[in-house]
Amino acid sequence: MKLFLGPGATGGVSSLKPYVEGLAARGIEARAVNLPGGNAERAVPVYLQQSGTGPDVVVGGRSYGGRVASLAAASEHDFAGLLLFAYPLHRPGFPDQLRTEHWPRIRCPVLIVQGESDPFGAPDELRREARKLREVRVVMLPGTGHGLNERLDDALAAAANWIVGLG
Repeated sequence: MKLFLGPGATGGVSSLKPYVEGLAARGIEARAVNLPGGNAERAVPVYLQQSGTGPDVVVGGRSYGGRVASLAAASEHDFAGLLLFAYPLHRPGFPDQLRTEHWPRIRCPVLIVQGESDPFGAPDELRREARKLREVRVVMLPGTGHGLNERLDDALAAAANWIVGLG
């Protein structure tokens, strides 16, 4: 299984180093994907050029990178799974502007790892929207927000266990 992670909008590839290294320590091969900023829909082809597709490919990312990966997973391509760290369900303060219209088209298993105090999506909002996905597991981490920094070890452990279960 190969995992490809897209970074958040302001992070860049280097911001994923703790994720890539933490997953590697758990036996998961992960690579960071370099994404253009701006429109997530326009970033999908760039993501796919770096990730490829197929039954041994897990796509994912943190925040914006996860949104791009989710759009890729909603396309005609097949993937082993979709891993979303701190998915930006909506902009902070705009819960009516959801970014989940494409979720019903995602055919692969999905893991969402979210901080309980994430301003981009409250736990109840995320659980409600997750019902749009065919096969989903939601892990809510108390004591952390959008950065997941306070609980990154727990986030990576959940991700590694889930990926192992895919294969």
